[in-house]
Amino acid sequence: MPDRPEIVCICGSTRFVEEMLAANRDLTFAGVIVVAPGVFTHAAGREWSETITTEQKAALDALHLRKIDLADRVLVVNPGGYVGESTSREIAYAHATGKPVSFTYPEKP
Repeated sequence: MPDRPEIVCICGSTRFVEEMLAANRDLTFAGVIVVAPGVFTHAAGREWSETITTEQKAALDALHLRKIDLADRVLVVNPGGYVGESTSREIAYAHATGKPVSFTYPEKP
């Protein structure tokens, strides 16, 4: 048995907040430590959706890369196969650092 539970970093567009919360819940019940976005800027229609500055966006993007550094693997939440610019950058970073990447929706061939 490992010394600690597996750590998974959830990536994906913050517009998929419900799907991210479901993945987080499922992983947590499976005994996984989950790191995920903490600010949801694209959660349209939600009272807790946030508007942030360009500087805050850059800081959050950099912080999420550090979350990937902490993780054993990355799970991309991508309903319908959607992967935006920020998520593409995170996937490239995960690959560059040797982290396995999986998707909730099958990858395109």
